[in-house]
Order: sequence, then structure tokens, then C-alpha cells
Amino acid sequence: MTSLFRVLSVGLLGAFFAGAAAAQPTDLTPERFSFELTLRYDSDIPSPSEALGYEIGTQFTLHADALDYLRTLADASDRVAMDTYGTTYEDRTLPYLVVTSPQNQNQLDRLKQNSRRLSDPSRLSEADRDRLLQNQPVFVSYSYNIHGNEPASTEAALQTAYRLAAAQDDSTQALLQDAVVIMYPTVNPDGRDRYAYWARSMQRARAATEPDDIVHDEPWPQGRTNHYWFDLNRDWVWTIHPEMEGLTEVYQTFMPQVHADYHEQGYNDHYFTMPGTTPRNALLPDRYVAWADTFGRANIEAFDQQQVAYFTREAFDFFYPSYGSSYPSVMGGIGMLTEQAGIGAGRAVENKDGYTLTFRQRVHDHYTTSLATIEAAVDNRRALLEYDLTAHSQASNTVETAAYVFPDDEGDGYLYDVIEMLRHHGIEVRRTTEATRLDDALDYRTGDRADQRVDAGAYVVPTDQPRHLFVNTLLQRQVTFEDSVMYDMSTWSAPLAYNLEAYTTREALGAATESVDAAPTPESGVENPDARYAFVVAWDQRHAPRALAALWEADYRVRAAREPFDTGSRSFGAGSLIVLLGRNPDHDTPAADMQRIASEAGVEIVGLDTGRMADGPDLGSENNSPVKPPEVGMLVDQPFSTYTSGQIWYLFDQETEWPITRIRASNLEESAVGEGRYARYGKTSLDDFDVLVLPGGYGIDSIFDSTQVEALRNWVRDGGTLVGTEESARFLTADASGLTEVEAMEDTTDSPIGPYTSYAAREDSVGLDNIPGAALAGRIDETHPLAYGLGEEVYTLTYGVSGLEPSPDLQTAGHYATDAADLLVSGYASQSNLEQLAGRSFAGTVEMGAGAVVFLVDNTQYRMFWRGPSRMMQNAVMLVPGLLE
Repeated sequence: MTSLFRVLSVGLLGAFFAGAAAAQPTDLTPERFSFELTLRYDSDIPSPSEALGYEIGTQFTLHADALDYLRTLADASDRVAMDTYGTTYEDRTLPYLVVTSPQNQNQLDRLKQNSRRLSDPSRLSEADRDRLLQNQPVFVSYSYNIHGNEPASTEAALQTAYRLAAAQDDSTQALLQDAVVIMYPTVNPDGRDRYAYWARSMQRARAATEPDDIVHDEPWPQGRTNHYWFDLNRDWVWTIHPEMEGLTEVYQTFMPQVHADYHEQGYNDHYFTMPGTTPRNALLPDRYVAWADTFGRANIEAFDQQQVAYFTREAFDFFYPSYGSSYPSVMGGIGMLTEQAGIGAGRAVENKDGYTLTFRQRVHDHYTTSLATIEAAVDNRRALLEYDLTAHSQASNTVETAAYVFPDDEGDGYLYDVIEMLRHHGIEVRRTTEATRLDDALDYRTGDRADQRVDAGAYVVPTDQPRHLFVNTLLQRQVTFEDSVMYDMSTWSAPLAYNLEAYTTREALGAATESVDAAPTPESGVENPDARYAFVVAWDQRHAPRALAALWEADYRVRAAREPFDTGSRSFGAGSLIVLLGRNPDHDTPAADMQRIASEAGVEIVGLDTGRMADGPDLGSENNSPVKPPEVGMLVDQPFSTYTSGQIWYLFDQETEWPITRIRASNLEESAVGEGRYARYGKTSLDDFDVLVLPGGYGIDSIFDSTQVEALRNWVRDGGTLVGTEESARFLTADASGLTEVEAMEDTTDSPIGPYTSYAAREDSVGLDNIPGAALAGRIDETHPLAYGLGEEVYTLTYGVSGLEPSPDLQTAGHYATDAADLLVSGYASQSNLEQLAGRSFAGTVEMGAGAVVFLVDNTQYRMFWRGPSRMMQNAVMLVPGLLE
């Protein structure tokens, strides 16, 4: 035993026995955090504790049990109505409650209609306006437990709903006459149950208050995220997932004036309540911050009485519009955040103050602010309704843009995704019925203004509409911000994220337009289904990868074109898929198969009667290479990012419909066993896979020793395709693992922190030198298989300063604009960082023997809304193995 180990052992054992001797059972229900015991409650309505069989805050309630209680509450009380807004990927029900007076329940449809009328003030007469301000109750909504391992808020929702449903005091009844409360008690039930089942399984008979106990160390991927490991609190706008698509659809029917989003943070923190810090959305009405402070002060008034520690202005900005605290604000309401200390706390934990934080307190604190928010809303009912009217009026529209214009991409790109998203959120979209000229239009590609001509069929989003806050926040090219230190990203411009051709005008369009009353869909079907020679799928179609997956599933032999070709009537770009009927003689019904695949995948398939092309290689040319169905593996678990792993998983599982095998990284940590150049590591053998994806993460080099790096190299040489993204791309360079000769760029930026920079100024100084998610101009080599289907330019989302040195060893598929002046499109990046990144590669390949290494420095499918570059990941997995040989 080494001396160090002996010292550690003695110390740990001493602490253990000392702690055991002094240990006392923790009081999980301290009287200080009781739930208003002096109130009189309706005895016919069961409390959560009575229904669940344990005191609320002493156990983590499973979603099914919470759902049962909500149903019981709705059945027992005429103040409560329950409904649902969908199911999760794991088939859990998504419920919501409406709690208000019985009189309001009886006229709820009319009250909801009135709330929506407030958000369209131009249609209100003066008399209607006055009548609504006089009589309409204020709508207050809450989203609880959007992060599954922040469980206190669901318990608080149950207790709050019971309090509002059963309390018999005059105050509660008066509140419910003047307020309609909408509660989403468990926004992320899949993540909640993932956490709750694990935490329950780790519990001791006595609550483990020691921070080192396993119950405070939740394993990867943790319960924060949904089934696909996405952070749902970044998805309010994009509605990629059913949880947020359903919730925001219901939200649109109520259009509440006030919304609070409930969270937890590290257990060593204190309770956060509004107003928060900078940067802020500069488009919001001036009164927003004052209102946020009003509600924050209502919360802290209760906390001052209860001696609960809190903070209000030192952290948490609401800049990014797709939070639960910011989406309501760009929808014209007062959106707010609360953060209770508690992540990882279990049922109780001793924090760094030596204070024991109980689950009961966490529940109680959220319960307290839930009630305080309703009371503050009722106290300010009329003024909040007036704010709603003002926020939706053109008087609060401060931008010069009159319209956003998008030429139709006919479903080949992601424009229809954006149109569908906008319509989902109640945005008016129109379409030109004639060609028109846009005077002095801003071109999103160049950033310059010039006259532009667009064809009939262009989509137009006018800003002269009630939800202009949402429109301008989501669609403007560049945002205004006063602080480069931010909690999330510095740009989210939808035209950039989806790589769209886009323009803005300062004047309303003179062309005739028509309303878009249904989401557009790409054309699909088969042209010439009885073709005698081949079928072709253009690779630049939005869902072409899904069509390739379907062809593979149907056991078709598929080739991909290395060069563009032309039939004389149709042109096809590089990467287009070719199904030669002569090479697929075992298929008896190809016409029916193609019809089915075209319909299910949402693509156009063209049948051809000859292989002779008018221009470019003939269909049987050796320039068209077979692409075979790959076995795809992806390493997950520590140290890889849950988010990036989930995004890649979703891209293939849901979007592409091609399976990938998720492999625990720990299975590569053990010593090699067996024979061969890249034998089995733990439970996983590399020779089971054609493609291996390494997501981003931190400390990637910690799981690969030199033997394993050599095994990867041998596997690639024997025909494997190794894909590294974000930090994993850097790991594959000469500077890190030495797997390739590719060099990562060196960050030569001078540190913004000088020898005499004050301690207080250091965070701001570092922020000035950071790239917190900015859109950079990417130049694409369309002839490279990694870039097939992308076009000449893409907006790539960049965090930090990381790129690859262009060299003959690296076949660059995408590089940052070579002129630093052209590089930043949107968001924040310092001039020195732009100068460093200019001209560097962010995507490329290295051929190694019979295989290839793929570098994707930036996340190509960030949160599945930054979709423009995502074809690169699909190409890396589906085309590169067959085309780079």
C-alpha cells in the first residue's frame, strides 16, 4: 500500500466512522416547510399525501402516480379541468390542468377566445377593448419539470393544484374568480421517470445527506433530457419534439398574460427569481423588465418572511427566445424563470454552508412562488391585460423591416420546415401570386442591400401583424445585444439556421399575395413509374437520405453519382441515387416499390428508359459508385456529450430512419482480447461496424490509449469510416491522438486578461474573447462527397475558436470564408477570433488505406433546428463509405 493510498484510506475510514457515530435521521418534513396547515380544505378532495400514501416532498412521485392524482383532483373539484396534449416517445401522457372558479370553468371557451382577442388588438373596437379590460380574468400559466432531474416542481404543481382546488378561504375563491391558471405539471415525463426510478433505487433507509453518496451522482445520460437526450427547454420555438409541439399548441389557445417556467440548479446555490441579468431581447416592450421585477419582488416578499435565501439579478439572461421563460415574452406576455437549488440533492443533502437542504423545502419554495405569482397577477390584472394589448400592437414594433421574403425552394431545402413552424405559432404567412421586385432588399447571404427580383410563389412574412415580436426575433439576420457573456447562444436566426435564401424589405410588397392556410409539403411521387432501365433520386431533396434508407431496407442495390448528369429534360446533381433495374433482377414490382418509397420518404423519383445521358456520365459509368447499407456505431456515455449524441441519434432514428448502434464508451476502455489487428474491446468489436461516429464531448482522449488509437487506425485502413464531430474532430488530429497528419489550428489570440485585470472584470474579459454560438459563412466544395446536396454556401454554427489547417493531407469539404470581414453573419465573435478562423477548414476527410476519417468541427445538426449543415453528417455515414475508396 502506497503512503498516499494509506493516508487517503485512513482519512476516509475515519470520516466514515465519525459520521456514522454522529449520524441522526434527517427530518424530511421540517415544520418550517409545512403547507398552510391553518387553511380549511374541502374534505371530499384528497390531498397529494393522502392519495399518494406519503408526505409530499419525501419521495419522488412517478409520472403515472402524478397523473392518477391529477385525474382524481379534476374529478373531485369543479374548479379543476384536466386535458392532455399528446404523448411522449415513451408513450407517457402529457397532461395539463385549468384551475379557476366554477363560473369561469362554465364559460372557459369564451374566456380563451377573449384572451386571444387581446393578442390581436387591431381587430378590437374601443368598446370591446374597455369591456375586456374591465371583465376579463388574467391568464397565468406554469411549466413544471421540463428538465426531468429537477423533480421538485412536479410535486409543487400537485400541492399547488390541491391548494387552489380545495382551499375554502375567501382569498382563494377571489383569486380564482379573477384568474385562470393553466398548469403543465410534468413537461418531460420520460426524463422525470428516468431520474425518479434511478433515485428511488439508490435510496437508503435513512436519507443520504453526504454529498459523496451515489444518490447525488446521477449517471449518464441523466434525467434532464427527453427520450432522445434533448434539452426541451431549448425547443419551445422549434417544436422538434412532441412534448413542446403539443404544449405550444395548447399555449396558443390560451395566450396567457403571465407564464413562469420552473427549474432547479445546483444544490449549493440559492433560489433565483426575476428579473435576471443581461443580455436581454431589445425588441421587448420597455415595461417588460419592470414587470419581471414586480413578480420577482412578490416572490421575495414571501421568502423574506420565511427566511429563504435567494438572488435576483446576478445570473440568468432571457436572450435566447426558445426558453420557457423567453418564449412567452416574444408571444407578448411576461415570461419568467424560477430556479430552486436542488439538482443532485436527492431527498436531502448537506450543502457547502453545512445546511441540510431537503426535498420538502425545494417543493415548498416552488409552491410558495406559484401562489405568489397568481396573487401578483390578480393584483395587477388590468395593467397586465393592457401590457398584452400594447405588446401586440404596431406601436411596439421597433424594427424597420416591413417583410421577410423567402423564394420557394420547392421542398428541396428546409423552407417548408420554417413555414410550418411559423404557422404553428400563429404567424401570418403569405405567398406571392406574381413575380415582383424587392426594392433595396437586404440579402441574407451577402448582408448587402440591392434590388432583387423574386418569382411568383415566394413566401412572405409581414411584420405588420400582432405577433411581430416573435416574427422579428426569429427572422432578423442579426440581433442587438449589450453583453457578450450569455447563458446560451448569440444567434438563432431561422433563415440562417435552415440555410435559406432570404431577403428583407423596408416597404410592404406591392405584389399580389395570398394567405398560406396550410403547411406546404414537398412534391412526391414517381415520374414514369413503368421505366425500363433505372430510377433516380436527386440527392438535393430534403428527404433524399430517408429515401436511400428505404431503398436499402427494401434490399435494392443503389449507386450514387460522383458527378452531375442531365437526361436532356432533367438535371441531377452529384450524390443522386441510381437504381439500375438490371442490377436488381430479384425485385418483381419495382414500380410499386418506388411509389411506396416516394410517398413514405416524401421525395420525387424519376424513372428512365435509357442509361444514356445527354450530358455527364451515363448511368452505368464507373463514376457512379455502389453505396451499400452500413452498420453504424456511435460511442455514447462519458465523456461524450449527451446533447450531441442525442442529436445524431435523432437525425438517423427519426429523420433518416436508419438505425445506429449506441455503444458505451467504457466498452473501449478495457484491454484488447483475442487475435487480430483490431480485436474486441470489452463487449464491442470494431469489425462489427462499417462506420463509427464519435460525438463531441470533453476529455475524449481519456478513453483511448495508444493501443486503441492504433486499433482505430488499422480498422480505418481496412475500410472503416471514422467520423469525429466537435471536440472529437480535434481528437483525430496530429496534435491530439496522432491518428492522422491533419493539424488543428492553434489559438493564437492574446489573452484578454492582462496581468492587472481585476478579479471582478475577468469573467467579462473572457466573454469578449469567446464565440458563444455565432453563425459564420461557410464555403462548400460541391464536388466533395461529404458536401453533396448542400450547395455552394452554408451558415455554420460555431462555438469557440476551433478549426483545421488546410493542407494536402486534408480533403477540405467546407471552410470558413477566407476574408475575416465576410465571416461573421450573425451573433458575436471578436475581430481577433474571426481573423484566426478565416480560411480554416471546418469539414473534410482523410483517406487512409481503404477507409476514411471524417472531420466535422462544428455541430452539423445543433438541437435539430440548425439544420443547414446536417446533410454533412448524413453524407459521412451514408455516402462517404462508398464514394471515398
